[in-house]
Amino acid sequence: MFFEFHANAVTFRILQPQPFYSTLFLNSVSQPPLTLTSTLEGNIMTMSIRHAAIAAVACVSLAAAAAPVIAQTPAFKLSSPDLVSGTFSNTFVANGFGCTGGNISPALQWENAPKGTQSFALTMYDSDAPTGSGFWHWTVYNIPATAKGLVQGAGNAAATLPAPAFGGSNDFQDTGVTGANGNYGGPCPPAGDAPHRYVFTLYALGVDNVQIAAGVPKTGSAALYGFVLNKGIGAGLLGKATFTAHYGR
Repeated sequence: MFFEFHANAVTFRILQPQPFYSTLFLNSVSQPPLTLTSTLEGNIMTMSIRHAAIAAVACVSLAAAAAPVIAQTPAFKLSSPDLVSGTFSNTFVANGFGCTGGNISPALQWENAPKGTQSFALTMYDSDAPTGSGFWHWTVYNIPATAKGLVQGAGNAAATLPAPAFGGSNDFQDTGVTGANGNYGGPCPPAGDAPHRYVFTLYALGVDNVQIAAGVPKTGSAALYGFVLNKGIGAGLLGKATFTAHYGR
C-alpha cells in the first residue's frame, strides 16, 4: 500500500507491497514542518506531525463518505385539498352565531401513517377563541386504519363517516348549529377579531377502539379525549400529523 501526501514539499509516505496506489494533494501549510523519521518492519515513515494530522482527517473523511446512507421514514402528513390557501371559504364556515356559511366539513387526506396503526382520531380546535379554553369544532374517533382521508361533507352526518368512526362531542353541543351533536361545526370567530387559528390534528393509534382502550365514555368531552390521545393512551399513540388554517371576519 502506498499513500503520499504533499504539502510544502514535505511527504508522509507509507510503503507496503500492495497493488494499490493513492495520492492526495493537500493545501499548503505555511509553517515549516517538524520532521520525524522512523523505521518499522521495513517501512520507512517520514512525516511532518502537522501533516500527519491532516492526512488522518482526510482518511476519516473518505471513510465517512463511503458509509452507507440509511433511508429515512417518510413523514406522517395531514392536509386538505379544500384549504390549500390556508383559509376557509364560506362553504366551510358555520351557519349560526352571526355567520351564514355552508357549514360543510372540508375534505382531508393523509399519508405515511406509522407502522402498526389500527385507527385514527381527528380534532379541529380554535386556539384563539375568547373562552379561556379554546373551542372544539370537530372530533372524530375510531376512524379505520384503512382510511386515507375523509371526503368533503363526511363530518356532516354520522352515516357519511367510514364505519366504525363516530363524531364525538364538540363545543357546539345542543346549539343546533351542527344539525346534530357530534357533527362538524365550521369557524365563526367574533367579528373584528384577528383571524383565528384552526388546528387540525390527526392521531395515529395502536388501538382500534380508543374509548374502550382508555376506559372513557363515548360521550366524553373533547378535552377528556384530548387528554387520552396526548397522554393517557401512552404507547398507544404512534404519531400525530397537523396543519393550521385561518379565518376571520
